Amino acid sequence: MTDALKRLSEEGVAIWLDDLSRKRITSGDLGELLDQQHVVGVTTNPAIFQKAISQGDGYETQLTDLATRKVTVEEAVRMITTADVRDAADVLRPVYDATEGRDGRVSIEVDPRLAHNTRATVAEAKQLAWLVERPNTFIKIPATRAGLPAITETIARGISVNVTLIFSLERYREVMDAYLTGLEQAQARGLEISTIHSVASFFVSRVDTEIDKRLEALGTEEAKALRGKAALANARLAYQAYEEVIASDRWRALAKAGANEQRPLWASTGVKDPAYPDTLYVTELVAPGTVNTMPEATLKATEDHGEITGNTIAGTYEQARADLDALAAAGISYDEVVQLLEDEGVEKFESAWTALLDSTQAELERLAGGEV
Repeated sequence: MTDALKRLSEEGVAIWLDDLSRKRITSGDLGELLDQQHVVGVTTNPAIFQKAISQGDGYETQLTDLATRKVTVEEAVRMITTADVRDAADVLRPVYDATEGRDGRVSIEVDPRLAHNTRATVAEAKQLAWLVERPNTFIKIPATRAGLPAITETIARGISVNVTLIFSLERYREVMDAYLTGLEQAQARGLEISTIHSVASFFVSRVDTEIDKRLEALGTEEAKALRGKAALANARLAYQAYEEVIASDRWRALAKAGANEQRPLWASTGVKDPAYPDTLYVTELVAPGTVNTMPEATLKATEDHGEITGNTIAGTYEQARADLDALAAAGISYDEVVQLLEDEGVEKFESAWTALLDSTQAELERLAGGEV
């Protein structure tokens, strides 16, 4: 074992776990991760809940009660998922208190079927915040075109937001603008903006997966030499954009009024290609003021053999831009790739949500003796 996770934390990277289940909460495993692996936050998504509930551990009693009440499957899923998030938030509350709200957060996502409906997304965000009723909750809103005004409105209502499914630099800048606009509107409404927090989840590994596939199809040695460079270049330039925003007069005015920075969060950090180091999207994205949310396998790999060598983003912007330019010269359309990834991201979460509804419906019917 190394002390890589401790060093990562000392470099200013908040370590969050990209997973949650009732068993993880009730067994004490989540508490152990906080105590021993420097974990200070938790993120969830529809796929994570679908896996947890389909495996069944710890959900039988609640499902039986819900089946007896003959609730709809949508209500059942919301009762189950918000209960897990509420309980996890209670486990993380000491971290939240110790960091004055910066960490100790648990994220729960709006219904992904609402990703292209601004008004419904805001309504869902308000409902989730009310259901969980914990100050250390983040409501996850996807960074779709319709999601941007929903982010602004939700922030303006004083609800903290984790913006998810960000793939492009342009969209990331729009997300940061949506956050600042939301803070300005909250301030105009007389809200205390120092209580509002946000992270912006910039997805990493999926960029390499899609672009590497296109480079392999090109088949040239020049193309193959560019494999594994796109995701890091994209994320590093996102951090540059973040630095530009927090250096702006607009941000300084908000910060003076007590506003909190919207930290970049590296998501999708599990390595998909076995040819790459399994800690690639952790060790190469170290910079202060960031969050890295890791699947458990990536967390364990980093703990076991991750090499934390200090800030690995500073000084990389010129090379990162050169790498993206080389991809363009090779005929890879950045705009096409990032739009495809956003569309696929929403579709994958919708599919996971549908699978979650279907499996929960089957359980409700089984426990009600087929009467639901």
